[in-house]
Amino acid sequence: MKLTVAGCSPAWPNPGGAHSGYVVEQESGRLLLDCGPGVLPRLRQREGWPRLDAIAISHFHLDHWGDLVPWTWGLMFGPGSELEPPELWLPPGGTEQLRTFGRLLGSEQMFETTFPIREYADAVAFEAAGFEIVPIRVPHYGLLCFGFRVSEPDAVLAYSADSGPADALADLARDADLFVCEATLAESAEEGTRGHLSLEEAAEAFGASGARRLLVTHRPAELPLSAGFEQARDGLELDF
Repeated sequence: MKLTVAGCSPAWPNPGGAHSGYVVEQESGRLLLDCGPGVLPRLRQREGWPRLDAIAISHFHLDHWGDLVPWTWGLMFGPGSELEPPELWLPPGGTEQLRTFGRLLGSEQMFETTFPIREYADAVAFEAAGFEIVPIRVPHYGLLCFGFRVSEPDAVLAYSADSGPADALADLARDADLFVCEATLAESAEEGTRGHLSLEEAAEAFGASGARRLLVTHRPAELPLSAGFEQARDGLELDF
């Protein structure tokens, strides 16, 4: 399995950075986890138009889905029109959510006419791009949000998406080969319903999971990591 980080900024972009987008690939397919602003142009730097089999969106904060909008225009009128569009996997209710966004953008059906849209369900495995994917709900303020456990016969990747502290994170990453986990906060200072992790909380979830490797992501440039932690960066490629 190979991971390519197209973008990994938090809700505000790091200098020169793209928002969340992670390409996971094997011989049988290519999957994009999230598609935030800046991800599409980063992918286009590698090929004229991204050749993907599926896109899975964790939740509908803009930094995790915003580049679906220009992707749609490219499928309608640009170089993407010459390729088979990737399946688009959304959280429960996501089809109607995109219709709402489409109405605001001038075309209610714009996403449905360009992408084959599917909706996943909490803790129910689905297949996309040759992978088995299990979405696990994680706490992110009051928003419906899911981490993804992505498996093929020889490797497992866990992706936290955006999450506050929760036992679900350890379950998501149980014995995974790679745990891509957010650590947005300097400290555990959020009040009320949590939506993000500190570095210490990400490390705790990693330790509880038994995963083999931790890649810290969604981290502001202003918060450098402590020694001994591996950090995602745009363009990073990992084989595992």
